[in-house]
Amino acid sequence: MGKKNWIEFNNQESIYKEKPKEDNFKKISKINISKQKKGKKGKTITLIKGLTMSNEIVVKELLKKMKVFCGTGGTVIGEDIQLQGDMVNKSIEFLRKEGFQNL
Repeated sequence: MGKKNWIEFNNQESIYKEKPKEDNFKKISKINISKQKKGKKGKTITLIKGLTMSNEIVVKELLKKMKVFCGTGGTVIGEDIQLQGDMVNKSIEFLRKEGFQNL
């Protein structure tokens, strides 16, 4: 039986040639981390400002890692990251592990 419309290709080269991750953040810029109580019916949120971001996908990956590390929910609004609860110390610890310096 013949292989009709069957195309074989070798993708082993593309598996081993992963592209290095590009840092789209300027890790030198000043990052402000504060907690606020406005909105969300008086619930406390942690607001992270000052991440100069050029790629939205990279920001969402960073937020996902941060949410897992802190054990809480969060979102990206504009150029700011919001985490639920008082997570100032944990977010500082996480960002330092990721290589951000000016906190």
